[in-house]
Amino acid sequence: MNISAVLLAGGESRRMGKDKATLLFHGKPLWQIQLELLRKLARIEIFVSARTDPLWRPADLQFVADDPPSRGPLSGLGAVLARMHTKHLLALAIDMPFMTEKYLRFLCGQIEPGRGVLPKIDNRAEPLAAIYPQEAAAEIGAALSGADFSLQTLTNCLVAVGKLLVMPVAEQERKLFQNLNELTDLAAL
Repeated sequence: MNISAVLLAGGESRRMGKDKATLLFHGKPLWQIQLELLRKLARIEIFVSARTDPLWRPADLQFVADDPPSRGPLSGLGAVLARMHTKHLLALAIDMPFMTEKYLRFLCGQIEPGRGVLPKIDNRAEPLAAIYPQEAAAEIGAALSGADFSLQTLTNCLVAVGKLLVMPVAEQERKLFQNLNELTDLAAL
């Protein structure tokens, strides 16, 4: 598959109280679970986007610092789109351990030249498990230069200009997008 991937690990984990990337889930740290998933898909390059180079990053992964000042995942997307060598970028959040290879392959099968795929649950976009076309760099750059750093706003814009195809998430697939933000989220599982 000729696609780049980025593991988005730039959050501050304030609600979790510790680095989410190193949180154990079924005996493995979240970063390892997500990286193993991405390695099954991306054949060209995999990036790790964070504020600083994480100690856990394997040497064969490229680190891309969030463009300062950090604007959350928007900064990571902008920085990686500028460095990737493919036409599409699969973004995956570090804290979404229920995502599957099957679903990501399904999303990859929906991309077209100049257009990525955006899963949506009801009216809410799921921009941290989406595929962005290289052509989205202009809108991401404009968002980084502005005052609204919301990925919901950005993805609405990209849908409006035809750079993202909305993919409604089926009821049975909604759990794939569950993320772990607090220790109580983990305890509830």
